[in-house]
Amino acid sequence: MNFLFAEFKGSKKWSISLPVLLWFALAFIAGLAEYLHQSFNNYLIFKQVFWHTLEQKNLYLGYPSEYFDVNHYGPVFSLIIAPFALLPDALGVICWTLANAAVLWLAIKKLPLSQQNFLIILLISVVDMMTASHNVQFNTMTAAFVIFAFVLVEEERDIWATFFIALGFLTKLYGIAAIVFFLFSKHQVKFVGYLIMWMILLFCLPMVISSPAFIIQSYADWYQALSDKVVQNTSGLSASNMQDISVMGMIRRTFQTTTFKDIYVLIPAVAIFGLPLLRTSQYKSLCYRMRYLALVLIAVVIFSNSAESATYVIAMVGVGIWYVLQEKKTAWVNAVLVLTIVLTSLSTTDLFPQYVKVHLIRAYALKALPCLIVWLLLIKEAAAGKFDDHKICA
Repeated sequence: MNFLFAEFKGSKKWSISLPVLLWFALAFIAGLAEYLHQSFNNYLIFKQVFWHTLEQKNLYLGYPSEYFDVNHYGPVFSLIIAPFALLPDALGVICWTLANAAVLWLAIKKLPLSQQNFLIILLISVVDMMTASHNVQFNTMTAAFVIFAFVLVEEERDIWATFFIALGFLTKLYGIAAIVFFLFSKHQVKFVGYLIMWMILLFCLPMVISSPAFIIQSYADWYQALSDKVVQNTSGLSASNMQDISVMGMIRRTFQTTTFKDIYVLIPAVAIFGLPLLRTSQYKSLCYRMRYLALVLIAVVIFSNSAESATYVIAMVGVGIWYVLQEKKTAWVNAVLVLTIVLTSLSTTDLFPQYVKVHLIRAYALKALPCLIVWLLLIKEAAAGKFDDHKICA
């Protein structure tokens, strides 16, 4: 496999490896393809969040003359998308997909891992990054926010770690899961203060391009839109439902019941997630802490009824981290990785027959299954493992 990590050198000033080249090439191709096929509805929704905020038009209503579906991101997203919304669509779509890929690339690069382990994570998650790019989605950047929060806590830069937690929460909610890194902070009182500060500042920041009354009302509208989305996500049991590709979705679709409540899974999941955190003596281990980064990245997807195929780029980065943390790549570890890549990443591509994709993978939300297995393995490792940081990290 060494050829995969070979570097292409054009001068003494720069070098690029095959996984990195593949990463950005696929993001660019995906953005270009979606524009050429005029299949970038998600980008139109995102773009209009900015313009609707300027015009003070309800951010969560349908606008059939502009796009299909509705927006489900918080008002602060209007500022994230603003630089792209100002561009012509052709340039905006491509720059958006490249920016998402670049931010996640940078986040993974910042992890305290060897160069080879960094490239392995890129390879494991590249298919799902491409899937998210083809859907012109924001999930790639969402994963980066969680990783940045972790890295910045590690660097004792809690003021910026909490910025990414607040930003992730106020855009897509998922980011709040990174608050668990509070336990690993050496400045917990400051951490809490900074988080409150950023929550207030980022809550108010869209008012700069709009008005206080409109933004306050928009948060109320956002809450209602998300509540309606939960009902919509959990009520569709057919293969046509693109949402709820989650552990709860697997149960609902397998048993064809809409009465199964998320809480039946979420309460045990939270309890299981918290048990290894009782091993406070292990907090000093980087490999232990990184397992919790992987747990967070996987959990926000597989335990969300809003999870769809394009969301799994977040989880697959977590899977990549799990894999590189394995001191011994046993046959079992490699088998789990292969299962995850095949069933989670490749199952929605053209490599799988359409019938299998629709009537088996999507019909039973099977994309979530391998990630659940990895998540449980991480819990087991965090609860009982002994870690040698020197063997894994740079």
